[in-house]
Amino acid sequence: MAKFAVANLLLLLLNLGALLTSLACPTCPYTPHPKPPKRPPIKPPKPPVTPPIKPPKPPIKPPKPPVTPPIKPPKPPIKPPKPPVTPPIKPPKPPIKPPKPPVTPPLKPPKPPVTPPVIPIPPTLPPPKPPVTPPVIPTPPVEKPPPILPPPEPPVIPTPPIVKPPPTPPIEKPPPTPPKQQTCPIDTLKLGACVDVLGGLVHVGIGSSAKDECCPLLEGLVDLDAALCLCTAINAKLLNINLILPIALELLVDCGKTPPEGFKCPT
Repeated sequence: MAKFAVANLLLLLLNLGALLTSLACPTCPYTPHPKPPKRPPIKPPKPPVTPPIKPPKPPIKPPKPPVTPPIKPPKPPIKPPKPPVTPPIKPPKPPIKPPKPPVTPPLKPPKPPVTPPVIPIPPTLPPPKPPVTPPVIPTPPVEKPPPILPPPEPPVIPTPPIVKPPPTPPIEKPPPTPPKQQTCPIDTLKLGACVDVLGGLVHVGIGSSAKDECCPLLEGLVDLDAALCLCTAINAKLLNINLILPIALELLVDCGKTPPEGFKCPT
C-alpha cells in the first residue's frame, strides 16, 4: 500500500481542483444557435412553350363518277365458205437402189466406189379437178311380207336319272384317353428316413419312433396323396412293396389318414 500512496494523493488533489470549478459555476448559460435565414427556393426557368405544328390538310377532291363504257352490239360471226376438199394425187416414187459397197479384192489396188446414177424427179403437176356429178338417189326396194310359218314344236327335255346319295360313313369315335398317372405332390427324398424306419419294423411293429418320424412329413397331404408318396418312396429304396405296404397303411391310419379300401401301389 505504501507504493501507491503518492498516486492516490495526486488523484485526490485533482478531484478537489475539479470540485472547486464546479462549485464556482453552478449553471452554465444556454445560448441558442442562430437560425440561418430562409431563402426562397430557386425554381428552374420554364422552357418556352412552342405550339404543335399541324401539317396542312390536303385539298379534298370530289369523287369521280364511274365511267361506263359504251355497249356495242355483238357482231354476228362471219364464216368463210369452205372450199371443196380434194385429196392430193401423189406421183409414184421411183425405186431407190441401195449403193453397192466398194469391192476390194486382195492384193489389188482399190477400185473407186460405185455411185448410183442420179434419177431426175419428174415435175409435179397440179391435180386435175374431178368432174362434178349429181348424186344418184337410189329407189327403196319394195319389201314383201314374210311367209307365215307353222309354230315350232316344243323341244323334248329328257328327265335326268335319279341318283341316290351315297351312304354316310360311320363316324369313328376317338379312342378314350388313358387316365393320368397319379404322382406324389412332394419331394419323395424327404420320406427316405420314414421308409428306413418302416423297413426296420417289418417283424417288430409300429412304435412311437415311426409316428414321430413320418407323421410330420405327411401333414397337409390328402389321404390318397399320402399313400402314393409312401409307395413312391418305397420303390425308390428298392424294398419289398408287398411286405412294407401293410405297415405303411397302418402308419397312415395312426397319423389320421384314411387310405381307400384295397389300395395298392401303382406299378
